[in-house]
Amino acid sequence: MAGEERDYSLTEEQEAVKAKYPPVTKKYEYLDHTADVQLHAWGDTLEEAFEQCAMAMFGYMTDTETVEPLDTVEVEAEGHDMLSLLFHFLDEWLYKFSANEFFIPRVGRRVLFTKTPPGTQQFFYILLML
Repeated sequence: MAGEERDYSLTEEQEAVKAKYPPVTKKYEYLDHTADVQLHAWGDTLEEAFEQCAMAMFGYMTDTETVEPLDTVEVEAEGHDMLSLLFHFLDEWLYKFSANEFFIPRVGRRVLFTKTPPGTQQFFYILLML
């Protein structure tokens, strides 16, 4: 599965949605893993890398280019380091996906990424809208 294009049998309606919007910027790939799959994402900024992690997670579930953007959803996450922040960030998106019927993000807009000042307990916060 890793490194190969997925073949989606799209309906005419899905093809129309895909043609209506610009292609989704994909700065991620899927790598093989013995238990499941690894998401490898990158970006020009830390915020973009986080965004691409979320897009990779949903891109593994469906062809995000066939999803018509109808609404905006926000997610807030916090963590004591980057790894815990990423975990909570993806967990929040997965919760939104599970709790809201028919929700799949297509495009991300980075809103806020903050870190506490030096000398205080390290704390990271991110807010992203997809």
